[in-house]
Amino acid sequence: MSGQAPLQANIPQLDLLSTPDWEDYELLDSGNGKKLERYGPYTFERPEHQAVWRPALLEKEWRAADAVFEPGGGESGGDWRFNRRMDSSWQMNYKGLRFQAYTSGSRHMGVFPEQAAHWDWIETTIKRAMERAPEQPINVLNLFGYTGLATLAAARAGAYLTHVDASKKAIGQARRNQAISGLEDRPIRWLVDDAFKFVQREIRRGNRYEAILLDPPKFGRGPKGQVWELFESLSSLLAGCRELLSEQALFVVITAYAIRASALTVYYALDEMLEGRDGHIDAGELVLIERSAGRLLSTAIYARWSARPG
Repeated sequence: MSGQAPLQANIPQLDLLSTPDWEDYELLDSGNGKKLERYGPYTFERPEHQAVWRPALLEKEWRAADAVFEPGGGESGGDWRFNRRMDSSWQMNYKGLRFQAYTSGSRHMGVFPEQAAHWDWIETTIKRAMERAPEQPINVLNLFGYTGLATLAAARAGAYLTHVDASKKAIGQARRNQAISGLEDRPIRWLVDDAFKFVQREIRRGNRYEAILLDPPKFGRGPKGQVWELFESLSSLLAGCRELLSEQALFVVITAYAIRASALTVYYALDEMLEGRDGHIDAGELVLIERSAGRLLSTAIYARWSARPG
């Protein structure tokens, strides 16, 4: 209609985060709905629906993979086909963080290599905050913490950690990674719990955190069968997390592997959560750089809020 003011869109700058510093991991090639990767001494072929292009490497190089994951029913169901004998688990390293990788009952390997971009950022942010205010403790809550690499990065930087995951197996692996990394003396609470219910209890207890990490699944169940569905539950969870942030809050990180969402989804969700707080949000995609042809493979979306230094 004439006379109306033009729309003023809140348009964020979206970024691509990669991690070029890996030595124990490589995305060797991708294409035809698959990806070829090296985890430590072994190579694996796994499904990758976004790899709609042709592979760059010859077929014989794909056939040389130590194991192939053949998908079955469900989100990550299927079976491993082993082309040669290999260890059921083995140790890997990223900048001094040591952990176990393994072939599990799903396609997952115990680590998401693209998350290393977050580990670096988290560690740097905590160290800088401690340099500015060494007397101020930094309490970090990691929800859906999986096998604990982000937790260990934050703990190594000097923070106090509360790590929550609904999987007892994942918590056990996280504890093993803590020992392998030589960080057993760091203050970490490992909790098998439902993330949403834990947040609600923490609000009632009056506990507060300077940083919160969230890596929610698209769909999942808590230890007592509680149903989690990202698009239905994320807003309520973030509202609870807002109440858990202390006055000295440093950062919030959300990562999501939801196919139907874009980076704008988590950007605006985080923007709403942090309304009224002075800081900056960056958002975009986590990507892996392919060695064969240099293509970028998008694996997840993210948004990160960081407070402006006082």
